[in-house]
Amino acid sequence: MRSRYIVKDLLREVTQNLQPCVQRAPREAQLLLMKYLGVDELWLITHQNSSVEISQQFFQWVQRRQNNEPFEYITKQVSFYSEEFYIDEGALIPRPETELLIDEVIKHVPDKMSALTFVEVGVGSGIISIMLAKTFKNSKIIAVDISQKALDVAQKNIEKFGLQEQIELRLGSLLEPVCEQIDYLVSNPPYIENGIALESNLSYEPQNALFGGRVGDEIIKELLDEVLRQKIRFFSCEIGYDQQDKIRDYMQGKDFKSITFYKDYSSFDRGFTLQI
Repeated sequence: MRSRYIVKDLLREVTQNLQPCVQRAPREAQLLLMKYLGVDELWLITHQNSSVEISQQFFQWVQRRQNNEPFEYITKQVSFYSEEFYIDEGALIPRPETELLIDEVIKHVPDKMSALTFVEVGVGSGIISIMLAKTFKNSKIIAVDISQKALDVAQKNIEKFGLQEQIELRLGSLLEPVCEQIDYLVSNPPYIENGIALESNLSYEPQNALFGGRVGDEIIKELLDEVLRQKIRFFSCEIGYDQQDKIRDYMQGKDFKSITFYKDYSSFDRGFTLQI
């Protein structure tokens, strides 16, 4: 069933519905309507008095947002590194801070024409592997995830950007599905301590992409062990804000060239790059 609404009246109604539970209710009302109608912001500004036909699906979107379901899962779209990606509940929603992980890799491989073998552990939606493929066009990327749902999301994004020849998806745990020599390992692994209470919207996201073990850093340490064992030259990894000291302590006495940490936009520890 469809009904007609004046744009400004509809936006006012949706804003009122979202207000109790959404911080930026007026803006999210605009974004939801723009996505539903397939229009841009200029159209929305210049058609405030226009009549539009709205189906029940739009109000279902509003209800889902009232229930604190992430905006990105409702619209199936997320922005990352100035690109638009498909997203669904099978994969973790990319955060802006993860763009810094891409910057770290670029900083340590200044030659964009290098023909390297990158491996990403925990590919999720595929955003990291895709940005690496777009940056290092002569390189091969092997992208691993333990979740078939995540790989399905990543596949859609890889196809969207036409990178099927450069990125290979593999199902499995950590580096088990990879037998090739790895030049550069990249990961944004789960690193939250098991049992920590999270915001309600995070309950919609895949829990195995959030929780990293009893302490939280177990997967990071497993990857560090593999990097040392296989002598992988570089490893860039995202971490929790309170994990730098634990990782430094874990690496004490081990054989490597350097480990450098970087901070996020709020000046919290966010990740590191290990060089063997």
